[in-house]
Amino acid sequence: MKIVRDTSLIFRDQVALAVRSPVWLILGAVQPIISLALFGPLLNSLTGGPGLAQGTGWQLLVPGMLVQLTIFATAFVGLGIIADLKSGVLERMQVTPVSRIALLSGRVLHAVVFLIGQCVLLLLAGLVFGLRAPIGGMVLSVLMMAISGVATTALSYAIALKVRNELVLSPLFNVVVVPLPLVSGVLLPLTLAPGWLKHLSELIPFSYLVDAGRQAFLGNYASHQVWQGMVVATGSALLAFGIGARVFRNVSR
Repeated sequence: MKIVRDTSLIFRDQVALAVRSPVWLILGAVQPIISLALFGPLLNSLTGGPGLAQGTGWQLLVPGMLVQLTIFATAFVGLGIIADLKSGVLERMQVTPVSRIALLSGRVLHAVVFLIGQCVLLLLAGLVFGLRAPIGGMVLSVLMMAISGVATTALSYAIALKVRNELVLSPLFNVVVVPLPLVSGVLLPLTLAPGWLKHLSELIPFSYLVDAGRQAFLGNYASHQVWQGMVVATGSALLAFGIGARVFRNVSR
């Protein structure tokens, strides 16, 4: 199919560009590992308190760190396409026979593949620190992160192509993205949060992924949180990709 071939072409082009400058990929993997080293022992010392089960410190923290990694690894990708837009790279691609949707899907695929690699590194580090979780739970969590990464990446590109100014886009992303891990309960379960924060978290899709990941790490695959997280991730991905595809089709109009 043409869309598959074109997506593969854009994907390989994006991978080649990333390999030439791998520093951001390395930093993206190191940051959550540092968080594991700093917050893991602290959370373990709190287990058994109100809202925290005994002995589940790493099972609480690592799924949250996966969500945080997903947010920061994909939310800022839109900054890169502004350079392509201003340099004329995107315009030159648009006059080729390459599908407009492939211009988005190839970039999204690139971001998600590298996100999966970073998630695997994070899980390996967690196992070294003391994480004990079923393989099925870890695989399911990475799958949810990948699906959610589609949503965040596509939305980031769509916003970037609408704003078209990195001086505006960067602080905008910071204002929106930085509080997301906190509101989503990445570091601590929201059972410890005040009522207003719990209600606010219900509006944030990532909070459902955090809950789903923690249940998956405990092996509770039939838990409603797991399937709720999968539904939220899939629905968000379909909606965001649809928005992104529409923006890419109309970008030159």
